[in-house]
Amino acid sequence: MIIGTFKRNDSGRIISFELTGHAQSGEYGKDLVCAAVSALAISCVNGIDALAGVKPIVDANEEEGGYLYIELPEDSTQEQTNITQILLENLLLGLQAVQAEYGKYLQLKTITK
Repeated sequence: MIIGTFKRNDSGRIISFELTGHAQSGEYGKDLVCAAVSALAISCVNGIDALAGVKPIVDANEEEGGYLYIELPEDSTQEQTNITQILLENLLLGLQAVQAEYGKYLQLKTITK
């Protein structure tokens, strides 16, 4: 199962997220849940970098997969913060849609710092 944890600050902004585990909803290379989660997460991180101009702190298991942690730096402008929040909220919405269909393989939670 993939566990997704989103952390919000007191203002309600997403400041980090972590994805751990493997969906194991299909054989390797044909796991639709893993592919969906990976595509959504990587697209979000790439968007934060390319569209917001923010270099997030990234920790990932490059060899085996199954782990991705993203944290936003605190020195972003208001415009950068607005863009990153749209991208992160969109990621959460996308993952919630996957969870609605494949909840057996994906669990999401949000915590407030």
